[in-house]
Amino acid sequence: MNRRNFIRNTAAGTTLLTLGGLPLSSCSLNSRKHITILHTNDVHSHIDALPPDDPRNPNQGGVSRRATLVEAIRKENPNTLLFDAGDIFQGTPYFNYYGGELEFKLMSMLKYDAATIGNHDFDNGIDGLYAQLPHASFDFLSANYDFSNTVMDTHVKPYKIFTVDGIRIGAFGLGIRLAGLVTQQLYKETRYLDPVETAQDVSRELKEEKQCDLVICLSHLGYSYGNAQLASDVNLAAQTENIDLIIGGHTHTFMDAPEIHTNRKGEEMLINQVGCYGINLGRIDFYFDKDKNVAATGKAISV
Repeated sequence: MNRRNFIRNTAAGTTLLTLGGLPLSSCSLNSRKHITILHTNDVHSHIDALPPDDPRNPNQGGVSRRATLVEAIRKENPNTLLFDAGDIFQGTPYFNYYGGELEFKLMSMLKYDAATIGNHDFDNGIDGLYAQLPHASFDFLSANYDFSNTVMDTHVKPYKIFTVDGIRIGAFGLGIRLAGLVTQQLYKETRYLDPVETAQDVSRELKEEKQCDLVICLSHLGYSYGNAQLASDVNLAAQTENIDLIIGGHTHTFMDAPEIHTNRKGEEMLINQVGCYGINLGRIDFYFDKDKNVAATGKAISV
């Protein structure tokens, strides 16, 4: 994208955004290139829908329902990517019994394209996470967890580039500081790298060297903590550049639509997160014109 100038008009839970001054209507009417990004976070081993007597989210969620939604959206637009922002594990007896095997097999059946790693994904230890990798047909992305002295070495990529209908999309992952959240014997010699510095380096590489048209961060840092010293999606957005979209996790933040934030160069970018337990599926549609200017709409879809 050569220019980024977002305008928001919220109606019925949908955010309308235009980047680079391109009217959304001109994109859709002229059949410009259309990329759909779907995403989840903090599913926490919730395979089944929540029960009808759940006090907060009765009869919501469920992997089979999500699969139906994803399949329908892919039929509508084959140029679709599906991501997860971490904490795939821990939260129901499915994890206690199967150790993550079922979660990875189902995500593979849904054809997830990539996921980042959350703190609860270490709950069976790094060896337990490694043991389930054969059941995952998608890539794990983490740029700020250094696994070089662990069994996960070479099994996690800092980023991946997808080319969809001629549009280059770079996605990278970030994880939260594990010390204080996870017992060290579980994550062993995993080294935590500063997420802001790492994000700036990786996003610059993706945007400038790899010539990506869209840069997406899969973040398990958490939305915001009201403390500028703590790494969060809001602070990450303000202290970096080159990131177009942060797909967040960890704080279980329910957002009806992506929020617009300003990066350190004064340019606007997006943050989105869709709560937890697979209750919602995030959807953001990007429309590119011939000059790679882009308009977008985004919303959370109730499952």
